[in-house]
Amino acid sequence: MLEHKFCQTEAGPGLVLREGCRLEGYASLFGLCDQGGDVVGPGAYSASLGRIAKRGGKVRMLWQHDPTRPIGLWEEVREDGRGLWVSGRLLTGVAQAHEAAVLLEAGAIDGLSIGYRTIAAERDAKGRRVLREIDLWEVSLVTFPMLSEARAVTKAEAEVAELAALAGFFEAARQALSTV
Repeated sequence: MLEHKFCQTEAGPGLVLREGCRLEGYASLFGLCDQGGDVVGPGAYSASLGRIAKRGGKVRMLWQHDPTRPIGLWEEVREDGRGLWVSGRLLTGVAQAHEAAVLLEAGAIDGLSIGYRTIAAERDAKGRRVLREIDLWEVSLVTFPMLSEARAVTKAEAEVAELAALAGFFEAARQALSTV
């Protein structure tokens, strides 16, 4: 049975829309409990991504988990220390992809969600299901994400967040130098 795990980033830039059709950001973040009580553990995607690469396959980009509505291509999907990072593009010649770009730019939608099957999971001390291995099928743009720590943002929002992070870095450096 295919499961869905929604991801919406509030803590810094999540999915970034660039030049109207380029997308990049995190589709899933490790160690955070979603509204369903699940936590994705580090390394959960590595075996699946390896199998996909070995067969020359792709992780699909869908609209609202609808397998009849592909809207683009994920050109890079990788796991890092933070989560599952994706980069791709909307195919604006596809009507729904064009609508998705307009809705993302306007801020009307901002969610990502993964479609997957659980291969291995365990309960932690708090009773949460910790997903240790996931068979990843697709990453969708969605209206209602389940994980509140990952959301899609526009290019302008991402640039503001990047400048805020840079300002924080300089402020920390200034404070460190003032004590020397």
